[in-house]
Amino acid sequence: MLELDKKVFGEITTKEIIGADPPAIPETKERLEKELENLLSQLESIPKENLEKLLEQQNDFDSHINSRPGAMALAQNKIQLYNDFSGKYVDAIKKKLES
Repeated sequence: MLELDKKVFGEITTKEIIGADPPAIPETKERLEKELENLLSQLESIPKENLEKLLEQQNDFDSHINSRPGAMALAQNKIQLYNDFSGKYVDAIKKKLES
């Protein structure tokens, strides 16, 4: 069973990603864009030693969201949007780790 109230991307919860509401376009996409912007701005102030943990945590969130990818009742388009935005965030964390 998935934890529906688990925050998986900033303030966005599992149920917002896998549920029917809010719709993928435009609400979920706009929300993901705002959260990504917020997360990236917060990333600047995170010490390098905490970035590994943050990266691991985001990868765990990705596994959590993608644990039932074939379930037809889930909002596949929203899961794909989540994966796109989470991927951008993970890339930013990795880039900061390398710098």
